[in-house]
Amino acid sequence: MPIHLTPTFRERLAAADRPLVGGWVCSGSPVMAEVMAGGGLDVLLIDMEHAPNGLESVLAQLHAASGYEVTPIVRVPSADPVIIKQVLDLGAQNILVPMVSTAQEARDVAAAAQYPPAGRRGIGSALARSGRWSRVPEYLARGAEHVSVFVQIETVEGVENAETIAGVDGIDGIFLGPSDLSASMGLLGQQTHPDVVAAVERSFAAGRAVGVPVGVNAFDPATAKAYLEAGASWILVGADVSLAARGVERLAAEFIPSSPAGA
Repeated sequence: MPIHLTPTFRERLAAADRPLVGGWVCSGSPVMAEVMAGGGLDVLLIDMEHAPNGLESVLAQLHAASGYEVTPIVRVPSADPVIIKQVLDLGAQNILVPMVSTAQEARDVAAAAQYPPAGRRGIGSALARSGRWSRVPEYLARGAEHVSVFVQIETVEGVENAETIAGVDGIDGIFLGPSDLSASMGLLGQQTHPDVVAAVERSFAAGRAVGVPVGVNAFDPATAKAYLEAGASWILVGADVSLAARGVERLAAEFIPSSPAGA
């Protein structure tokens, strides 16, 4: 029986009449992925870069999210074409690649996510969830339609090259990472520093100049709202592990006044 895949994040952004809002799953837990998926967010970012995730746990989280309206994106740990191929074969339709600072690096990412002759993604969809084991009509011929590719700008060099990165064919948008960007600017841990915010907003302008959506990570509510006002197409505003940590701390502070959280 033919199967039709869900719309990509690229398509969802294009159809949206407001910025899309999402959260991270950094626990590696499919249970937490489902909790987050059912909470009303637009986007679920499954992290392989800083979270204890391998292929099997990512697959379990994709399964957990598949029954909900949320759009899952997988952040791969690097631009390694083998990892990109494996994650796409798991059935991830949307990927985010960290630490992209030049147009050439972006071109390499785009090539890794597309089948020949446009790219160099390995052919294995008949054996994989990506093409639902040959149940998605013309998956190989239409592979690029079923995948959206976003790159993360996290360095001073990346900000300087933001427009050329965003303009690379096969890159569907850029995403700003203020944490590593602040470190690259000599402002480690100061994600909301005015200079960091200004660099993010310059990158927004660069992306919009070539007509691609721009996103950003912002857990501070005031900063997140400012980025939305500055034109962010999508924004990530929290993570499962952070939400759980702060929730436990609030409980401890309320019921155990002498606890570290309540001291």
